[in-house]
Parts: sequence; C-alpha cells; structure tokens
Amino acid sequence: MKNPPAKTAVCMKRVPFLLLLAILVCSGVRGQVRLGLLGGIHSASIQETNQIPGWDTTVKKYQSSRSGVQIGVIVEIPIGHSGLFFQPALLYTSKGRRYTKYNDSATVAHTDTVYKKQTLDLDYIDIPLNFTYKLPLSRNKKNNFFISAGPYVSFFYNGKLSGETLTKSTNKYSNGSDRLSVGSGADTYKTFDLGVNGRAGFELGNVMLSGYFSRGLTSFYNAPYQGTFHHQLVGASLGIWLTSTASAAPPPPKDTDKDGIPDREDLCPLKPGTQKWHGCPVPDTDRDGVDDEHDSCRNQAGLARYNGCPIPDSDHDGINDEEDKCPLQAGVGRYQGCPIPDRDGDGVNDEEDKCPDQAGTADNHGCPLIKQEEVVEKIKYTARNILFNSGSDRLTESSNAPLDELAGLLQTHPEWHLTIEGYTDNQGDREKNILLSRKRAQAVVAWLVKKGIPANHLTARGYGPEHPLQDNATPEGRTANRRVELKVNTEK
Repeated sequence: MKNPPAKTAVCMKRVPFLLLLAILVCSGVRGQVRLGLLGGIHSASIQETNQIPGWDTTVKKYQSSRSGVQIGVIVEIPIGHSGLFFQPALLYTSKGRRYTKYNDSATVAHTDTVYKKQTLDLDYIDIPLNFTYKLPLSRNKKNNFFISAGPYVSFFYNGKLSGETLTKSTNKYSNGSDRLSVGSGADTYKTFDLGVNGRAGFELGNVMLSGYFSRGLTSFYNAPYQGTFHHQLVGASLGIWLTSTASAAPPPPKDTDKDGIPDREDLCPLKPGTQKWHGCPVPDTDRDGVDDEHDSCRNQAGLARYNGCPIPDSDHDGINDEEDKCPLQAGVGRYQGCPIPDRDGDGVNDEEDKCPDQAGTADNHGCPLIKQEEVVEKIKYTARNILFNSGSDRLTESSNAPLDELAGLLQTHPEWHLTIEGYTDNQGDREKNILLSRKRAQAVVAWLVKKGIPANHLTARGYGPEHPLQDNATPEGRTANRRVELKVNTEK
C-alpha cells in the first residue's frame, strides 16, 4: 500500500528536527561545541543495475546526472585534544537524475515523439555522522586542512517525476509531473536510506571550503522489475561557523610516568617519582627494595620488616636471630646458634670433655682429678703382685686378686687409659727378653679385656732389659728389674 505523499512529508519533517534537537542536547551546550551552517551544490546520479535485456543501450545511455543542492546545519564536538572531532549534521539534500532522448526519424514515425525529457527530483533529509581530523596550518589552529568521513542516514522528504515531450503531429511541447509514493509496493520509494560519505577541504577561521562525496549502501526504490538503485553525489560546499569555541584549555604538560611532575621538570620521565627527588624514585642505595627514606641501614641490604637492615645477630655469633635458637648466647651453626653443650656443667664443653657425664676440670680435659697418692698406691700394689711363671707369659693364680681390683678401678674411671710396660733383667738374649716382656704386657691386656675393659683404653709395651731399676749384677737387682709397670692417664 502506498502512503499519501502529504502524510509522508509531514512525518519526515518531524524526525530530522527531533534528531537535531537530540544532538544539541547530548552535546551539553558546552563551550567547546560549535554550530554552523553548511551548503553546497553537487551533481546527483543514480547507480542502477538490472537484468532487463538491452537496457544499457536503449535506456541507460540517455540517463545523466542532475544538479542539486545541499543545505543545513552542522555541529562540531571535540574528542580530547588529539585534533579529532565528531561532526554530525542535518542537511536538506536534493537527489535524482535526468533522462533525455531525441528520437530518430524511424522512431518519430512510429511513436510521433520527437523529443522526451524526464527529471526525477528526490528530496531527502540527510544526517551524516562524521568523524573529522584536522591538521593545523597555523599556530593558533584556526586555519586547518581537514578530512572527514562516516556513515549517514537519509529520510525521504519529497519527490516528483517531471516530464516534457515534443510531438511531431502537433509540433508542441507538453509538460507534466507526478508526485512519488512511499511504501513497500512496486514503484514506491523507501522511507530510509543508508550510506557513507566523505568530505575534505580547508577551514580558514570560521569559513569551511570543502569537496564532498556520498554513496548510498541500500537500494532506495522498489521497482516493478528486479534491480538495485543507489544514490551518488559529488559536489563542493561552503560552511560558516556561527559560534566560536571558547578558548581551549591548554593541554596538560606531558607527564609520561604519570607521577604528577611534567616531563620538562622530571629527571626520570619514565619512572614515577617524587617532587623531592625531582621526579625520580626515592633512591635505594643498597638495592634491597627499601628506599633510603625508610631504610635504617641504607648501605647494607636488608629486609623491610627490619626497616631495611639485615636480620639482627644479637649474640654476634654469625647466626641471625631468626635462625638462632639461642639468640642471646653466642653459639655455633651445628647447634643452631646455641653454645656447644656441657652436660656435666664443669665448664668444659662436650666436644672437648673426655668425661662429658662427669664433672671435671679443664686441666684434666673435663675429667675428675685423679688423686695421685691413692692411684699410685693402688697401681704399685697391683704392679708388685702381677706375677708370671718363670720364663713364661702365663699369669700366676696369685695375680688374679690384684688384677680384679685393677679392673674394678678402670671400670669406675672410664676416662682412664692404662699403659702396661713389661721389663726383664739382662740375663739371656736381649731380643728374646723384649719379646717376652711384650707378651707379658699383652697377657695383662687380654685379662683386663675379658673383664670388660675396652681394648682401646689399654696399651701393651715390652722394653726387655731397658730402664733397669737396680743393678743387674746382684740377684736382688735382677729380681727388681723383672717387673710390670702400670701408668694411668686420661689422654686418648
């Protein structure tokens, strides 16, 4: 169904002005928004394609562009300080095409038509939504080269098809025109049309001079045959800004690192810093991540929880307090910062104490002092009563009692080490005497080991006739020299 042209025109008149009002309201009527007048002339054409046989030669070649005008208002809204602007506009635009054909004599004889001319006048309200970039040509940025492009939406406003015909029979011209219908049926025009447009030129103060081009993207006509129809305009325009922009606030000084200090004053423009340090970060001399203003030890790498100082070592033993189980007593690493233990509390640590479970003295390697007189008497008694069968290393039965007493004494004093020295007189072969004295000393060691004395606490030595106590020239002297000497010490 076709809409009456009058009703369509009224509807179309309302929509664009409502859109213009919305643009102005949304722009906020700010000082940076400008309003201007824009008008121009152009050549309008219709790019038509169809499948009608012979159309290109019988119709298309007689079609041509028509002149049109474009006039309306334009709004400019800046986008930041980059030279980019949003420029919506509301424009009355005339579009269409012409058809002109002079018939040859054969066609005139057949149709009685000498000449035929048709003009398709289509009026739209165009709303281009362009983004414009301006390249300043002067320091005050009032003279610019600009380029602008964007989509547009177009509303059908009015239209008519005018014709003029010269007939041979009357030799007169006849004229007529028909109003165009809007709708969705055959031979109707669509209410809306979409397209793209571009504009480029110069802005000289408040005056704009530009060339423009637009091309429809949708088919605007419902033809009674299959085909597509797209508007195309090429023209030139003149614009005048009615309002001037308020003095634009100067762009803020460049601050690359966003620290509030302009690059021109910032000694470290790529690193956020402070005014005190001229835009540089607060120094961190020891590079421990704690700046010098908060670092109590700025020349020593440390930790934030200790105000930039190293972990403390209260007892100065080289083990920091966080790893030291005895932070107030100097110690060693193998005891987790604690001193070497002294189980018997005698002042000699266990690693140096040969009697770690018996209180002793430092002079005696941590062992109790040996009562020399008592030991000498017991040792002498034992030594005097260790006897062997003549010429043998076999102990006599009478030696058992003193040896038992000696074993008990050694068990009571596990820190003692006993050296058994065997001696002979000078009678007989020297080498044999040395061997016999060693075997006798070893016999004593073997007897004590059987009694539970550790072998590593016993040492057997044979000296034969060496170190005589008396003169071997007398029987008494030789008897005294055939002996076993026992020596106690705490050395290992």
